[in-house]
Amino acid sequence: MQKITPFLWFDTQAEEAMNFYVSIFKNSKIGSIARNGEGGPGPKGTVMSVTFNLDGQEFIALNAGPHFKFTPAISMFVNCETQA
Repeated sequence: MQKITPFLWFDTQAEEAMNFYVSIFKNSKIGSIARNGEGGPGPKGTVMSVTFNLDGQEFIALNAGPHFKFTPAISMFVNCETQA
């Protein structure tokens, strides 16, 4: 198990972001999707959080509302041998 897991905050786009990241990076997979129940914090059935793995690195993404914005300050840096 890795010691540090990046935790990304979204308004409502955690699942969309996860699907995008997994589609870009090889050896990546979707982990789990937790949905809101009757007690919230969001509408029942909507995505609350997701986990995914990008080439061996686990990530967590949370739909927690607009209080904090996803910005380029928390973008992901990827070392690549070529641009392709």
